[in-house]
Amino acid sequence: AYIEDLDGHRYLDFVGSWGPAIVGHAHPDVTQAVYRAVDRGLSFGAPCEDETNLAELILSALPGHDRIRFVSSGTEACMSAVRLARAATGRDLIIKFAGNYHGHADAMLVEAGSGAITHGVPTSPGINRELARATLSCRYNDATSVQSMFERHPGEIAAVLVEPVAGNMGLVLPSDGFLESVRELCTKHGALLVFDEVMTGFRVAWGGYQRLCGIEPDLTCLGKVIGGGMPVAAYAGCAEIMEQVSPAGPVYQAGTLSGNPVAMAAGLATLKLCSSNGFYDTIGTRTLALAEGLAQAANEYAVHLQTEAIGGMLGVAFCKQRVQDFEDAKSCDHRLFASFFHEMLDRGVWLPPSGYEAWFISASHTNDDVSFAVNAAREAFGALQ
Repeated sequence: AYIEDLDGHRYLDFVGSWGPAIVGHAHPDVTQAVYRAVDRGLSFGAPCEDETNLAELILSALPGHDRIRFVSSGTEACMSAVRLARAATGRDLIIKFAGNYHGHADAMLVEAGSGAITHGVPTSPGINRELARATLSCRYNDATSVQSMFERHPGEIAAVLVEPVAGNMGLVLPSDGFLESVRELCTKHGALLVFDEVMTGFRVAWGGYQRLCGIEPDLTCLGKVIGGGMPVAAYAGCAEIMEQVSPAGPVYQAGTLSGNPVAMAAGLATLKLCSSNGFYDTIGTRTLALAEGLAQAANEYAVHLQTEAIGGMLGVAFCKQRVQDFEDAKSCDHRLFASFFHEMLDRGVWLPPSGYEAWFISASHTNDDVSFAVNAAREAFGALQ
């Protein structure tokens, strides 16, 4: 649960490689699996046994999904899922939500969260304007805005792409009924529902948030945890849709290093650890304890702090009200967060360096680590007075 910099300073890590390090850094089960795979060769340009085993394990956790295609990044997964949705429906338009981040493919950088908004370019330069017009942006946690978009573009929308739990404008949970309404609208209008669980997949629960909410998307994008720190992502869906992907079907997508044996070994070893009894209960309990401890420490100094926790993800927002959407997230005190970040860093705690990012807790974090972080936060809030 710790990292060390070149000057020998040791930090308690709540970045966790931005999510993949759910079992901590250099877990022996994972590293040994990688060493064994390396001894056999780095890449063959052909399927390997661990690829099949990992595919079967992932699909066993995703009801309604029969096929999976591995790629090397979350950007590739979302880009490929969007292409497949357009081909499957014969439509061009895609709905996404302001503040949701789906990688850096051109069509997905419209009102994006994460680093795009941190650096002030939620719609990046260099994107073809015609391509950008094919991406429609709605308000997160506002199903009425989705309904209106379907009504304005009848028979034109191929898919709705959503982070079921937003993790790129801070951590924002879906409001009651939001995802259910989006599911109903997609079914009614013949569009596909695509869950971007690159961040939440196998992070908030075994399988992902869809296992908690009971909503089945048509396609799911995965990444981060399924690779255990190696460059692994995937998109999955029912056989009818996925068999349109080449070579079974006409929708082309390929990657020389996709599904390579070293990455598959790391992912398989990681998910085997995640599948152990009580894994998510333990990590969820520690995440909640950290969230509650931070909120209490902030309250002692009359600092307006909102915290959210789900599974191994935590979010903080320096504002008076709970964040519900992108506008709420932008209205938070991000300068105060920046000061808080540096105060925590000085006390040996490494946080994501942006108020638009979620924190990640691993199975390697202990109760003592949680107490250390809360005490550091209490000191930090005091120093900021």
